[in-house]
Parts: sequence; C-alpha cells; structure tokens
Amino acid sequence: MALFVEALGGAAAVLTTGAFVPQVVRTVKTRSAHDFSYIWLWSFFLGLLCWLIYGFLIWSWPIIISNVITQALVLTILLIKLGLFRHAERGTRQPP
Repeated sequence: MALFVEALGGAAAVLTTGAFVPQVVRTVKTRSAHDFSYIWLWSFFLGLLCWLIYGFLIWSWPIIISNVITQALVLTILLIKLGLFRHAERGTRQPP
C-alpha cells in the first residue's frame, strides 16, 4: 500500500509541476510576465515553500522534489517580472 501511495504522489507531482512548464517556457520566450500579479507570484512561492517544509517533515520525496522544481519555475517567472530580462523590443536587455 505504501508503494501505491508514493506512486500516486509521484504521479500528482509530475502532472501538477508539468502543467506549469508551458507557462514558464512562454514567459521566458516572450520575456514578459506582465500577466502575473506580484501577489499571486509571492503567495504561490510561499505556499510552495510551506509544502516543501511539510515534505521534509514527513519525508515525502514526491512532495519535496515537485516543490523544489515548481519553486524554480515560479522563481524564473518572478525574476522576469522583477525585470531581470527586458523585453527584446525595448533594446534594454541586461547582461547576465
């Protein structure tokens, strides 16, 4: 039964984290996160942090791995929103 529970958690992690990838790819491609609100980005990021801590407390690999990956994806969007990358049309792209 424990193997089934971990497999179910793994499937949920792959599906929910994977569902976020196309949005991140689009945001990186366009270098625009205009449609994302700061409130949503920060609350989602902090919610993922809570899930990550919870995953460590109960030592659940699906929760830990999926939340680390999803936090990296959200952080990518947040950095674009904060202006790490300028839109190509403006010609003000900052060097890495």
